[in-house]
Amino acid sequence: MAFIETVETSRFGQDARIPRDDRRAHAEAGLQRLEQLAHLMDAAFVIPGINRRVGLDAILGLVPGIGDLAGVCLSSYIVYEAKRLGAPRWLIARMAMNVAFDGAVGIVPLAGDLFDAAFKGNLRNVRLLRQYLERHAGVRPSVIEGTARRIDG
Repeated sequence: MAFIETVETSRFGQDARIPRDDRRAHAEAGLQRLEQLAHLMDAAFVIPGINRRVGLDAILGLVPGIGDLAGVCLSSYIVYEAKRLGAPRWLIARMAMNVAFDGAVGIVPLAGDLFDAAFKGNLRNVRLLRQYLERHAGVRPSVIEGTARRIDG
């Protein structure tokens, strides 16, 4: 069976042979969910008048104490899912540093809220994960690279 690449352990402790195409599809589906969550957390809403995109993270940060903790928990979920998708330790550490930095600065009352609106840590983490999975797990790129030419008659 040439299409089976490795043996992985299922969460029930049994060995499960997973075909490469199924793993790629699983990674792509997981990555799409994480991209949607990151968009919701960092860029889902537009501030009228200044046309600046903010997300749920900045809005939650307005609630003292609990809001920043909720934002860090939701951001940590992205890191947890990255680990489940097979990201290496160095990438998990880099993503965790982004979450910790966002959470530490977000605690500061007014400057933290402004920082949350400007620093898009979740989008950055998902972009790092996508780049890794495109290079090492065979995930298809989300952007087609190349030059476009107009074809007119």
